Amino acid sequence: MAILEKIVVQDFRNIGLAELEFSPNINCISGNNGEGKTNLMDAVYYLSMTKSAFSPSDRYNFRYGTSAFSLAGTYRMPSGQSSRFAIQVTQNEKKLRRDDKNYPKISAHIGELPIVMVSPADIALVSESGEGRRRFLNAVLSQMDSTYLSDVQQYNRLLMQRNKLLKDHLPEPGLLDVFDSRMAEYAARIYDSRKQFVRQLSPLVTQYYHLLSGGQETVEIAYLSDLDKGSLLDLLSATRERDFLLHFTGSGIQRDDLDFRMDGHPIRRCGSQGQQKSFLVALTFAQYELMKQGYGFPPMLLLDDVFDKLDMNRISNLLSLVAGAEFGQIFITDSNKVRMSSIVDSITRDRAYFETVNGSFTKL
Repeated sequence: MAILEKIVVQDFRNIGLAELEFSPNINCISGNNGEGKTNLMDAVYYLSMTKSAFSPSDRYNFRYGTSAFSLAGTYRMPSGQSSRFAIQVTQNEKKLRRDDKNYPKISAHIGELPIVMVSPADIALVSESGEGRRRFLNAVLSQMDSTYLSDVQQYNRLLMQRNKLLKDHLPEPGLLDVFDSRMAEYAARIYDSRKQFVRQLSPLVTQYYHLLSGGQETVEIAYLSDLDKGSLLDLLSATRERDFLLHFTGSGIQRDDLDFRMDGHPIRRCGSQGQQKSFLVALTFAQYELMKQGYGFPPMLLLDDVFDKLDMNRISNLLSLVAGAEFGQIFITDSNKVRMSSIVDSITRDRAYFETVNGSFTKL
């Protein structure tokens, strides 16, 4: 597994300059709200995924008054050797290097440093539109399958071009036939990957939620897609006249969604804050388990403010999961330093503590 030994962060969000060395086991970051705990976690996530877990645009990641940021991490790789990954981002360019060698394309890095994260922002997975749930699917599957990532990129490119044709003028049917045929090939593979993943994920989420909640409720996940009705080629053919009128593509995997249920009802309507948080933690652990199986070693795990809104029984159950499973390197944030230390000290002595104030970090 890849272990982050050292990170250097410069001008990322509210972090001016930070250089930190980590434990290979559990790392705990404490501090008041708004001081920089989550920003450090996001910097770690960025080194794996080449983008923020929270902001789709890099313009929100520059420290106030700056126009560039840089991140560098030294990792002990599964082979036992060390590698240094560095990302430099300006307003016009993003460069990624491994051991001082440029990547031919940034997407080739995805999956090199497998990572799983849960944060308070994940509540959007439950409460908001399907876009966030599709991003979740893409974030997991793109780390495990480079072909999947390429298929999604190609499909989205074709979809954008098709929508432009529909918006700008009435395209020739033959030209749309070409777009529809090519999109259908990518859509079929994406659909199969997502369907198989959710089929494997759902029972694991049920299992982990049962362990967290003590069996008080039952949860499940279903995958919803237009392609459940047939091939994309047939769907686009049947809805072409509607697409002409609306000036955009109304069917396809860009409309896919996940249905989260508790005891047969939508979680967003019937679940309390603690139940929704428990579900999101169970979802993260299920994702973690599938990635561990796929890679043959555990990915890095980021638990941002994970104890908030959980009662002590669920926290205790969460700890037993972390302590009893074969986990890799873990990062945990909490505004309550005493609570976090009492929890983590009961798990292991191999840990490191950090405290942050206004983007500056002190190792305790």
